[in-house]
Amino acid sequence: MPVQPYLFFNGRCDEAIEFYQKALGAEVMMLMRFKQAPDPSMVRPETAEKIMHARLRIGDAIVLVSDGMCSGEPQKFEGFSLTLSLSSAAEVDRSFNALVQGGQVRMPLDKTFFSPRFGMLTDKFGVGWIVLVEA
Repeated sequence: MPVQPYLFFNGRCDEAIEFYQKALGAEVMMLMRFKQAPDPSMVRPETAEKIMHARLRIGDAIVLVSDGMCSGEPQKFEGFSLTLSLSSAAEVDRSFNALVQGGQVRMPLDKTFFSPRFGMLTDKFGVGWIVLVEA
């Protein structure tokens, strides 16, 4: 039984998908806009083009995303991080550097007792990431 993260971007989901496609090679497996809802009377005109639900493949993982309530308020992603376990230091460096664009380094890339390459960051959407070489 897989557990899949579901991230809400409050109106910035298209931007987030494009960012993850460039940074991580994310593949959009499914995307539905609010205007495609079965009951169009429930859709506000200003949210019609926003993403109601999308499914991304990032490596072997599935990440679900949405614009949510489209409040425009910055989303707070607190109490968790998404982890990328990669097979080489070069992959870690590339992914970390791509994800941190416009974001913030929480722990710089370095060697740890459990990984030859490990780092933590928050991307420009506020999503926490841990990037490491699998031991």
